[in-house]
Amino acid sequence: MRTRMLALTSAVCGAALLGAAALPASASGSAQEPEADAGVVTAAELLAEVRACSRISKGRYRTDSGSAKATVPVCGTRDAVFWKADMDIDCDGRKTRACNRKTDPYFLPETAFQSSRGEPLDSAALPHVVVPGPSKVWDYRRSGLTGGSVVAVVYRDRVRYGVIGDTGPTGIIGEASYAMAKALGIDPDPSTGGAESGVTYIAFKSSRISPIESRARAQSRGAALAREFVGRS
Repeated sequence: MRTRMLALTSAVCGAALLGAAALPASASGSAQEPEADAGVVTAAELLAEVRACSRISKGRYRTDSGSAKATVPVCGTRDAVFWKADMDIDCDGRKTRACNRKTDPYFLPETAFQSSRGEPLDSAALPHVVVPGPSKVWDYRRSGLTGGSVVAVVYRDRVRYGVIGDTGPTGIIGEASYAMAKALGIDPDPSTGGAESGVTYIAFKSSRISPIESRARAQSRGAALAREFVGRS
């Protein structure tokens, strides 16, 4: 892994021809929007919980190798660790049509953490996040995190869940897999894609799932942890 610089519609029926006076009182008036799923945690709810930063890193991180200044701290709460940065695209691991040396000049055929079969992770299929390698600035392991720890990633009004799947340079932060970027509506191209800013990463402590490659388990566990995080459980 490495970091690079970025460049209703409703059907009409005959009954609709009836005047409002002919309808029951409960049916008159403007249509009601469907209620939001009470179990779904929104981007706004998660972002409200990470507005203030209690810094746990001893310093700050750069978002790219060419960044002049280190501006991103790692922050902590009782249950999670979070940071706000850009998103570079990690395409390392299993060689696929989307991730290979032709599509990604920095492609590496391995990831820091492996699948349950002992193979590199598939960055094109598995939504995962990259954390900086352990250093004096911050050691993710001391924050109750490891490969397979569940993460929520927020971009604009979208929330997607995944796992920690790879590690990167010790001085750089802000990277996620091809699959995570695609799920968030971010251009996943490993050479030209990514987001320059506005991405929030929330990693839940002591939340490791197994097998690490199970998207379904990351989703279900992530949704449950997010509800707890915003006080909805």
